[in-house]
Amino acid sequence: MKLTRENVIRWAPALVLLGLVVLFTAINPAFLSQRNLARIALAATPPMMVALGVTFIIVMGSIDLSMEGAVSLCAVLFCLLFLKLGGSLGAGAWLAIPAILLCGAFFGWLTGMVHVRLQIPSFMASLAMGFVGTGAAVLVTGGDIVRIDDNVFRALLTWRILGFPLMVHIAVLLVLLAWFIQNHTTLGRNFYAVGGGEELAHASGVNVRRVRLAGFALAGVFYAIAAIFQVARLGQAESVTGANLMFIAITSVVVGGVALWGGIGGVLNAVVGVLIVNVIGNGMVVIGLPNYLQDGLLGVLVIVAVVLSTDRRLVSFAK
Repeated sequence: MKLTRENVIRWAPALVLLGLVVLFTAINPAFLSQRNLARIALAATPPMMVALGVTFIIVMGSIDLSMEGAVSLCAVLFCLLFLKLGGSLGAGAWLAIPAILLCGAFFGWLTGMVHVRLQIPSFMASLAMGFVGTGAAVLVTGGDIVRIDDNVFRALLTWRILGFPLMVHIAVLLVLLAWFIQNHTTLGRNFYAVGGGEELAHASGVNVRRVRLAGFALAGVFYAIAAIFQVARLGQAESVTGANLMFIAITSVVVGGVALWGGIGGVLNAVVGVLIVNVIGNGMVVIGLPNYLQDGLLGVLVIVAVVLSTDRRLVSFAK
C-alpha cells in the first residue's frame, strides 16, 4: 500500500491503539487480562455512545457541546420516570427507556432549532443548551441524587456474557446501527454532503436545515442511551451525571480521525478514538503512572490528530 497522507490519516488511529496495547502489555502483562479488558470496555461504553452522537454532528461540519447537560437531564428524568412507573422493568418501568430516547431526541432537536432557526453558531447554541440541560437537571432533582435499585435493570452491569457486561454487547450492536445509518441511509449520506460543502449540498437538492435538525436529534438519542448506561453503571443519577463526557467524547472523535471541519471520518473512527482514550487512562493506572501524564499524553494526541487531518494547502491561517 502506497504511503500517502490519506493512508496515514486513515490508519494512524488504529496503529496508535495497537501500539498502546502492546506497550502497556509489555510493561504489565495483566493489562491484557480479560478482567482488565472488560473494565476498559465498561468504562468506554457511555462515552462511546456520546461520541457516536457527536460524530454525526461533526461530520456535518458543526459542533455539539451540549452532551453533558443532555446526559445529566436524561439520566435524572429516566430515574424519576422509572420509579414513577413502578421501579422495576417487570412492573412497567421499561416504558421509561423509549420515553427517554424521545426526550433525548427532543433535546437534540431543540439544540438544532436554536442553531438553525436563530442562526446562532453551533458552538454557542450547543454550549448554551448544555447549561440549560444541567440547570434543568438541578431544578428537577432539587440537587438530590435519584437512585434505582432494580436488579433486572442493573443486569446491564452485572450480567456478563463471555466475561463482558451486557451493556458492552448492546453497545456493539448500537455501533453497528450507527454505522448502518452512516453508510446505508440517505440521512447518513446527507451528513457527509453537508459537511463537504453546504452550498454544494443545497444546490444538489439537499434540505440543509432539515438535515442539521435531524443530525442533532439523532445525536440526542445517543446521548439518552449514554444516560441510561450511566445510570446502569452507577445505580443513580444527579445533575453531574454527564460531567467530563464532553472532554472525553470530543477528544476521542478528534483522536480517532474525524476532521472538525466536516466530511471526513465516521463512526468507526469515533470507536477507535474512545478506545484510545480509555486504554491510555487504564494503562496509566495499571503501570502506576500519575493522572497528569495521562492528560498530557491526550493533549499531545489531540494536537497530532488535528495536524494530520488538516490540509495546509487549503488553510492559510487558523482562526
